[in-house]
Amino acid sequence: MSEAAIPPAPGAPAPATTAGPHAETERLITESLKQIYDPEIPMNIVDLGLVYGFEWSNDDVVLKMTLTAPGCPVAGILAEEVKLAIEKVPQVHSAKVDMIWDPPWTPDRMSDFAKHQFGYA
Repeated sequence: MSEAAIPPAPGAPAPATTAGPHAETERLITESLKQIYDPEIPMNIVDLGLVYGFEWSNDDVVLKMTLTAPGCPVAGILAEEVKLAIEKVPQVHSAKVDMIWDPPWTPDRMSDFAKHQFGYA
């Protein structure tokens, strides 16, 4: 099982991807996830910095992600939407979303684009 590391630098516009056999698939997943918006914040989950990385076992993927707050009322709905989007990507057999809270999300995790949109840059 390979795992893409959580981006070490805050504000990365996309999760870290491996240079290995899943790099192109991770790029396609990331592009697909840019179509999913946080229901309370008008920005996609990738640019918000909610996607932390990928964990692979053959063609099965676990997406590590977080939310802006642990008590988010749409956590289950959003996780299912993310799972379904990932499973539409070619070369993905199955997907699971693993909500993690450490490290916690902060606005520093947002992409430069998102920071500019919200006046952080």
